[in-house]
Amino acid sequence: MAARWSSPVRYVECDQQGVVFNAHYLTWTDEASYDWWTAHGLPWEDLVARGIDPLVKASSLEWTSSARWGDTVTVDAETERVGRTSVTVRFTVRVGEQVCCVVRTTYVCASGGVAAPWPDDVRARLTEG
Repeated sequence: MAARWSSPVRYVECDQQGVVFNAHYLTWTDEASYDWWTAHGLPWEDLVARGIDPLVKASSLEWTSSARWGDTVTVDAETERVGRTSVTVRFTVRVGEQVCCVVRTTYVCASGGVAAPWPDDVRARLTEG
């Protein structure tokens, strides 16, 4: 199951040459992650209410081009792998059809401050589609 988030590149996200500073790619994928969780029927507030706290374990970024001031970025989020206690999401950041960056983020299911297996119903939703 995929999700999509989009936004114009803001001036504050760029360096003096008008190129997006690298940390903002993680901000954009964080924005897209909310839509990805919601697309799976798992809005963040529902997870938290159940005592499930998906924590970022790791993120990797691989750039192929730059987004610039005045562009509109689109982030496509899709499930790459579901484990017993984790899920990896692939975020593809692009401007138009040009891929700028691929980010892979692994979230670990935490409950009570420690890693825990996904509840069966959550795991079922994560593996749908």
